[in-house]
Amino acid sequence: MQTWFMLSAAALLFFGVTGVTQKLSTNETSFEMSFVWFCLAMFVISAAIPLIGHEDWRVTWPLIALAALGGLLNGLGVLTSFAALEKGGKASIVIPIINLYPLVTVGAAYLFLGEKLTARQGLGIGFALAAVVLLSQETQAT
Repeated sequence: MQTWFMLSAAALLFFGVTGVTQKLSTNETSFEMSFVWFCLAMFVISAAIPLIGHEDWRVTWPLIALAALGGLLNGLGVLTSFAALEKGGKASIVIPIINLYPLVTVGAAYLFLGEKLTARQGLGIGFALAAVVLLSQETQAT
């Protein structure tokens, strides 16, 4: 099996378990405090990277700015997902919806990078949007 696929499967597992841990934490404390602990954990991982990696750290300021902007946007996404969970969102609904963020990436890649979509990919996007609609429909308890 290819390395990229194994890493993708690991990310799937990590993100899947994260959805449950985020909901459990926001059940017990504020989304702001949950986010602070999330950031501290990310800091520990970030601090370890230079110790175990063998990267060339000579990068340009524009690349640093792009990476930092990505981190900022990711952090805002995490913060708002914690808030959605704390404000009554069910993990089984909130997590699948927020993890459709690749649809935004696909749209931006189409608009700004000139990437093309096939009919099959368009159908997949349509199914993903239908899934959001179906997941967000809750019946009232009688």
